Amino acid sequence: MRAYLTTLPAFAIAAVLASPAAAQEEDETTIIVTAQRDNATQIVNGGNAGVLGDKSAEHLPFSIRSFDETLIYNQQPLTIGDVLDNDPTVRTTYGFGNAAEQFVIRGFALFGDDVGVNGLYGIAPRQLIAPELFDEVQVLNGATAFLNGAAPGGSGLGGSVNLQLKRAGNENMARATASFVGDAHLGGSFDVSRRFGAGNEFGVRVNGAYRSGEVSVDREDRRTQVLGAAFDYDSGPLRAALDLAYQEVRVDSLRPKVTLAGFIPDVPDSNANYAQDYNYTELRDIFGTLSLEYDLGPRALVYAKAGARSGDEEGIYGGITVTDRVTGDGTSGFHSFIPYEQSNQAAEAGVRAGFDLGPTTHEINFGGNAIWQEDRTAYDFFSPFDTNLYDPVLVDPQPTAFVGGDLDDPFPITKRELTSLFVSDTIGFADDRILLTGGVRYQEIQVDVFSYFGGTLDTSYDEDRWTPVAGLVVQPVEGVSLYANYIEALQQGPRAAVDPLLGNSGAVLAPRVSEQYEIGGKVALGPLFASLALYRIERPGEGVIEEGGQPIFAYVGEERHEGIELTLNGEVTPGLRIITGLALTGAEFDTGLEVIGVPDVTFNANAEWDLPFLRGATLTGRVTHTGEQAADSAGALMLESWTTVDLGARYVFAAGDNPVTLRLTVDNVTDEAYWASAFDTFNPALLQGTPRTVKASASIAF
Repeated sequence: MRAYLTTLPAFAIAAVLASPAAAQEEDETTIIVTAQRDNATQIVNGGNAGVLGDKSAEHLPFSIRSFDETLIYNQQPLTIGDVLDNDPTVRTTYGFGNAAEQFVIRGFALFGDDVGVNGLYGIAPRQLIAPELFDEVQVLNGATAFLNGAAPGGSGLGGSVNLQLKRAGNENMARATASFVGDAHLGGSFDVSRRFGAGNEFGVRVNGAYRSGEVSVDREDRRTQVLGAAFDYDSGPLRAALDLAYQEVRVDSLRPKVTLAGFIPDVPDSNANYAQDYNYTELRDIFGTLSLEYDLGPRALVYAKAGARSGDEEGIYGGITVTDRVTGDGTSGFHSFIPYEQSNQAAEAGVRAGFDLGPTTHEINFGGNAIWQEDRTAYDFFSPFDTNLYDPVLVDPQPTAFVGGDLDDPFPITKRELTSLFVSDTIGFADDRILLTGGVRYQEIQVDVFSYFGGTLDTSYDEDRWTPVAGLVVQPVEGVSLYANYIEALQQGPRAAVDPLLGNSGAVLAPRVSEQYEIGGKVALGPLFASLALYRIERPGEGVIEEGGQPIFAYVGEERHEGIELTLNGEVTPGLRIITGLALTGAEFDTGLEVIGVPDVTFNANAEWDLPFLRGATLTGRVTHTGEQAADSAGALMLESWTTVDLGARYVFAAGDNPVTLRLTVDNVTDEAYWASAFDTFNPALLQGTPRTVKASASIAF
């Protein structure tokens, strides 16, 4: 089941007034109508369910949906976080004191390190991911340890995100796009897809993008360049694909987060920037996957896939702690220079087979996967200096306060090896109107942590666990699915901050096990699709405690998240499409303390309308609401709720035989200044929301 959404222009009207009368010819009408239909932003109710394969949502005991490439073309997002802003169950923030996007799903963090690519962990770029390379952004809510294995970064308990790299479709295509974002962020992209061979069995797709310039935040400059290539073969029982990609991202003067000092300061102007001019992040990644499938029979296949990534990044990161609520005076904290190199490999292989056994059907899955990672890093922390949130003091880099590791040639600090074996059976009763899934995954996590001072082994653990899954789908009538699931997860333990005040600075805790219970339902009402989920997730909590008179990072009590999620997407009437949803979340420790940065309510409503009286024109809008969230564990500091409104238009016309699409959107049209999130990896910190941002683009298809 599919549903649709878009993004749009107003300068389009000028183009239609300039069109000659010949634009009414039948062939031109066909070009415009076809292009307008193809440009409709889509959400697919289904996606990659890990070892269970690609499934439609109504056949899974989980909540899953996918945003396709039309949304990326129409909304012109700068990062994957901008794409996920369309999901009512996801909110985006930064972690680790730099530009590393992390996502909050069901109140739990999903690190950029734990975003999947083509179903494999460790292959995606680590901090910021450019969206132009991807055909789909897939979101699966809830624990997914059985489906995907343990995430190597130790996050993803509340949900997972999988990115599908672009591959050649069934039809040849070529597109060129020019774009503008913010104050002076200009870019261009191309995308070419071809199939050839006697039976079109060979496919090639090459796409790339370059954009650079200042965005809507004052002095914040971003540069992104990406290049992707996919080669696939699909004929007879064999399917094979090789996906390769390169990404380079640089951000100068990234507006940092604001660390709390016992109060929530007033929000600065929407486009204010309190970064230093020397702050930057530079990321370079080469990554790719190789996938093979072979049909053993009509309902059986064997598959294997492998991927690798080499990442090289560095940056001078910084922040600000406000100590005077009235004046905005504060300190910079410790700015830092951190080089970071990572090499990852991942592999998975398995068999999926279906057969009938008496009155029941069976789909058996079994196989295994493995992930190998090595992190090489060092740090140089600078002395703090005085500054001001509302009138930043710009200084040169300060003297070094303390150093760890080899800055010129970082040696390994962390090595991880995650291996697992899995088996499951989905049993179908009553013509598959009842689907019962049971499975188990044996997961082993080995982590070695080395000292920054000499590279000697500091911490080592080797933990294993059997993690089960049970899921039930019941379809009492056509178009209605009721479901329930129970799933456990084994996660790599969280890592303590690099902080000289902590007794176990930089240490990694032992793995922890979580449990999820979920029930829900899905309804297909013609072109509309609705889903409802109620869940409860429990795991050991984490925090800083006193031990022997010194603060240490440790497991503390039990953390419990409960919530309700409701989504609706599809075509209400011909030409009117919506994507909307609501999530209510409660998160606390068994001691009664709040979980920081978890909004009690999130709501999104996206709509687009093809104007019946102006051929080729589409209007769009989006409302995003985020409720209150605790900014300290006692709940004494609360971020206010916030709401933003985005408006836009899109217009399609024919230039000869080629459709041209013009797009114009304005995000946060009222230029609201607001604290968007208090969620952070180590300490409570405030992320300011994006100011009013104008985006425009023009695409031509050949």
